[in-house]
Amino acid sequence: MNLTIERAALLKALGHVQSVVERRNTIPILSNVLLSASRESVAFSATDLDMEIVDDGMAQVDVPGQITAPAHTLYEIVRKLPEGSDVQLSYNGDDPRLQIKAGRSRFNLPVLPAGDFPVMSSEGMADRMTLDAGDLIRLIDKTRFAISTEETRYYLNGLYLHTVVENGVALLRAVATDGHRLALAEMPAPGGAVGAPGVIVPRKTVQEARRLLEDAGESIELQISPQKVRFEFGRAGALTSKVIDGAFPDYARVIPRENTRIMTLDNGLFAQAVDRVATISAEKSRSVKMAVESGRIILTVRNMEAGQGVEELEVDYDGEPFEIGFNARYLLDVAGQITGDTAEFRFADPASPTLVIDPADAGVKYVLMPLRV
Repeated sequence: MNLTIERAALLKALGHVQSVVERRNTIPILSNVLLSASRESVAFSATDLDMEIVDDGMAQVDVPGQITAPAHTLYEIVRKLPEGSDVQLSYNGDDPRLQIKAGRSRFNLPVLPAGDFPVMSSEGMADRMTLDAGDLIRLIDKTRFAISTEETRYYLNGLYLHTVVENGVALLRAVATDGHRLALAEMPAPGGAVGAPGVIVPRKTVQEARRLLEDAGESIELQISPQKVRFEFGRAGALTSKVIDGAFPDYARVIPRENTRIMTLDNGLFAQAVDRVATISAEKSRSVKMAVESGRIILTVRNMEAGQGVEELEVDYDGEPFEIGFNARYLLDVAGQITGDTAEFRFADPASPTLVIDPADAGVKYVLMPLRV
């Protein structure tokens, strides 16, 4: 194999694929990136056996071929090469190393056979849909903060992507929950979405897909099967991943329908107030008591060691007064996703789930479980 490629194109492709490679691997080949040179381009592949990212770059290929080299080391070398330089990558059977040349720089890296590199099949993905990249970014950003990190409930360790039909309208919906809060975002279903199986996309896959979306074109293609999901990002490459084999809980049961105590407040001022009083909260519970009265709320945090913090905030509420408690971090996470200036809280009673609505985006809902305070 012998090729020459611009540093910028090589760095972009390696940057896209190398992040999937785990720093510590018991299987040596999984620490490597697969280089496949053919005609006028070179493809780069990396995998952790659950997910595979592939990207390519235009190159002058003198001798086609395949080989694997250490992913992180190769990326760091290319990152530190001078901008604008051309990089020559060459390998032949006489020297069992990958030669890297750029200007006056010379490196060689150990290699492993391309035939040992595991390739993830994308067969059986009959359901395809094309989405606007901005719409997919919205679905991910509005919900991923609520993905559970508790490994014992593995079926919550991902984003549930599925289609529903409500009032005769087909919707593509993303839902995440950790049992304490729930985030839901939806959009009109694109062509091909109706009838596609619902899948739980793993947390790591969601993070990598979101990162690749930064360099994607205006639209991306999403392919789904009951076992796998594939994102094709155009110039940002493609990501194929296994999905979580499990049943996502019936989340619709926990979304309140009859919460009649409605409070509207300035979201920015509210987030700042919660952040201030939470400064002295006990790290484990981070509980904030919210005393809701006509025209105002009083936020209180008590900590036996650090003292007490109180904030008063004007709100639009004219119902019966009551007190309810929440995890401060969960309140701030939700506040961080509100698009407009105001947020709407819909309460039932201090022991029941609270629904949070974004008046500026009707396609999102948040549910918060209260704490005892």
